[in-house]
Amino acid sequence: MAGTGTQSGTQQTQADKTIVVPDRELHVYAGRPVAFLLRYMRNRAMAHVMVFGSVGLAIGCAVLSSYAIRHLVDVMTATAHNGPVEAVWQAVAILAVLIATDNMGWRIAGWFASRTFIEMTGDIRRDLFRFLTGHSPAYFSERMPTSLAARITTAGNVCFTLENLLAWSVLPPALNVLLSVTLMLSVSWLMGGVTVVLAAALCLLMFRLAVRGRALHGEYAAAAAGLEGETLDVMGNIALVRAFGMRTQERLRFNTLAGKEMGERLRSLRYMEKLRMVHAVLTAVLTAGLLIWAVLLWQHGDASVGEVVMVITLGFAILHGTRDLAMALVETIQHNARLSEVLSALLVPHDMPDRDDAVPHRGPVRGEIVFEDVGFAYPGGAKVLDGFNLHIAAGTRVGLVGRSGSGKSTVLVLLQRLRFVQSGRILIDGQDICSLTDDGLRDCLSIVPQDVSLLHRTVMENIRYGRPDATDEAVRAAAAAAGCADFIEAMPEGFATLVGDRGVKLSGGQRQRIAIARAFLRNAPILILDEATSALDTESEAHVQKALERLMVGRTVIAVAHRLSTLRNFDRIVVMQDGRIVEDGSPTLLE
Repeated sequence: MAGTGTQSGTQQTQADKTIVVPDRELHVYAGRPVAFLLRYMRNRAMAHVMVFGSVGLAIGCAVLSSYAIRHLVDVMTATAHNGPVEAVWQAVAILAVLIATDNMGWRIAGWFASRTFIEMTGDIRRDLFRFLTGHSPAYFSERMPTSLAARITTAGNVCFTLENLLAWSVLPPALNVLLSVTLMLSVSWLMGGVTVVLAAALCLLMFRLAVRGRALHGEYAAAAAGLEGETLDVMGNIALVRAFGMRTQERLRFNTLAGKEMGERLRSLRYMEKLRMVHAVLTAVLTAGLLIWAVLLWQHGDASVGEVVMVITLGFAILHGTRDLAMALVETIQHNARLSEVLSALLVPHDMPDRDDAVPHRGPVRGEIVFEDVGFAYPGGAKVLDGFNLHIAAGTRVGLVGRSGSGKSTVLVLLQRLRFVQSGRILIDGQDICSLTDDGLRDCLSIVPQDVSLLHRTVMENIRYGRPDATDEAVRAAAAAAGCADFIEAMPEGFATLVGDRGVKLSGGQRQRIAIARAFLRNAPILILDEATSALDTESEAHVQKALERLMVGRTVIAVAHRLSTLRNFDRIVVMQDGRIVEDGSPTLLE
């Protein structure tokens, strides 16, 4: 069912072009938030230069304004004793230019930052989503997917916050202190030197105390992520909660988790407030001492009025700058700890990556399948398959039957490479599936499962999932072939109807036929049927069975079924027991 790309497909392609493709596996940044953030800052280096460069220009002008004020005061003092008035206006002009440049520097930085920081957040979310979707289903089955999804948003938000902290809260006071100290040294080496030592000691003290609280911030971040994941998990399974009358228990559980999260947050915030209190006391003492020292210098004739004004202004700037810098660093460390927790949770190395030499399927897919001496066991369990051999000729239909635990579903899992074989190999048209790229393997396969997965999107979008570039006409043709066009058109909005979370608005039979329509649209040479009718009533099964009969024409089919009636028109029946084939023949084996 070939067709031209739809508008939505074109938009998706254009959006993909903006993705920042990782130049190496992201898992190397697990637990390394600073390196992770710098990586994305480098990707937009010039924009960040404009932001931080403009902030530096603004801070430089702000500090030099103190020098310009000193110059203006001294000139005005000299003019009061019949000095030239022109010099006063020159000093005013210099100060006015510095003030104007200061203000424009902040505005330029804000203009570039508003776009750059948001775009970098998008880069991070796209890369994390891309990395997370590279994991196998086994990875998600062992974790809480909702919590992982929430962490993607958290990572973007935390990085956005960190960038804003660096631009507006860390860099300004740091430059302010550095430049202020330089100007103060021009008045008094002794005063400047003492101020430098005290400011450095204060910053070091606050930084060391802040680092000690990093564990508290990390515990809060983990508790917050856990609470968010638990909440999403309950909301996603609210029907189960109500069915078993567990609302009260879930509320109590939420209250317990929320109480723990609030306790961790309180400990984190209280620690920060203690740091602020220590810094406030020390800053007050040092500021008073600096003021007294400057006045004493003037009293003994060692400093002019302008120099005293500049020293006091710079002293306040230095001490208040150290306060702002220390507090910004404390907050930065808190967010850094949260980002570290998020990255450690998300950036786990892929458990089933493509091989370095993986290639797409070569040539047209005929659909021949060979299991060659395959062995497999699930983690911590006994062997499910041991020396398993099966040859399926292209275009034939093979049904797998046997008791639960005989290995039928495992055969389908391994064919889809949802797990790697541990010995032997599986071939499609003579090519080892482990040598194929994941996308290359998926192009060979279509699947109609027992538990159909539908996204909370329209019917049209769910069917088009089989082939994203399909036209609306191709989607409708696939629906007609699957026998579901009539009930879709009868819906309030037809193909534009939202199916609800996991397809909750549809019956089991309707979901199955949409899955069949999706497989029709995909038009893959190999069709996998995994208990496709076992959960349906008799009437729904009849509709689905007719659609499946049409779907199987001209394809290689491998099916697992408990309802043996679905296998009567198959070419072969393979009976499995304890991971081995015990019978292999025509459908008469079912009689």
